[in-house]
Amino acid sequence: MSRYIIFRLLQAIVSLIVVMTIVFLLSRLSGDPVNLLVDITADKSQRDAIRHDLGLDRPLAVQWASYLQDMATFDLGNSVTNRQPVRTLILERLPATLQLGFTAMVICVVLGLPIGIYAAVHRGTIKDHAARAFAVLGQSVPPFWLGIMLILVFGVFLRILPPGGKEGPSSVILPAITLGLFAMAAVMRLTRSSMLDVLGAEYIKLARIKGLRESTVVWKHALKNALLPVVTFAVLLFALFLGAAVVTETVFAWPGLGRLILDGVRNRDYPLVQGGVVVFSTIYIFANLLVDILYAYLNPRIRYN
Repeated sequence: MSRYIIFRLLQAIVSLIVVMTIVFLLSRLSGDPVNLLVDITADKSQRDAIRHDLGLDRPLAVQWASYLQDMATFDLGNSVTNRQPVRTLILERLPATLQLGFTAMVICVVLGLPIGIYAAVHRGTIKDHAARAFAVLGQSVPPFWLGIMLILVFGVFLRILPPGGKEGPSSVILPAITLGLFAMAAVMRLTRSSMLDVLGAEYIKLARIKGLRESTVVWKHALKNALLPVVTFAVLLFALFLGAAVVTETVFAWPGLGRLILDGVRNRDYPLVQGGVVVFSTIYIFANLLVDILYAYLNPRIRYN
């Protein structure tokens, strides 16, 4: 097991370096940020001076090596547009994104898990078909459209929830529902499929032959084994929510990290875009590492060499 963990850790570090390199190269294809920092009448000497201060006059390979060295020490540089440290900007916005992602994960698991179990227990009935139709609907609705509809209904017409911004605890409800509905449908379908596999196992049939109550068979014996893929998927959900929150944060004017990166893309702010994407990538890569380790410990049938 220790060899596997070390191997996966090294693999995660290599993946992170590859991601940082791709982000470094792609961010420089969007244009020259100097054009956003100087007046249109600025001469070449002024542009060269700003480019030198930003380190953009050095060879690309030197910039890349310096960039990786700075990332290793979490020195993300300064924002091109507002001249503040990128690390400070990210740490200011990250809590709001974490709050949104955690709330969305709780909503999708709390709702998707029991619906999936209910559909599996009532397989083939109208209740099962209704649950599956709801899952298809949840995965078909575009998040931006759902967000706008929720704002119109609950924020404009009913006026029971804030339509946008971060004004209090209730402000997170609408964006969390928007972000979590798609994943809730996925959790429901995964739970249903996993439960159906477990309910057909021999030990479940034996439990029923012994005369155990159906509720005991479902909630004590079947659910325990069916939850394994759901638990591993839930860990990834949190990381996915952080990266997928850009559209939701934009629709609801949520002051999170996704909007910060989007503003950096619009302003061609290399350090800001690089820092934000690297933070998201780091969370996702190490969430995958955690899932692999959890899966190895939770499932005794798995043996890694």
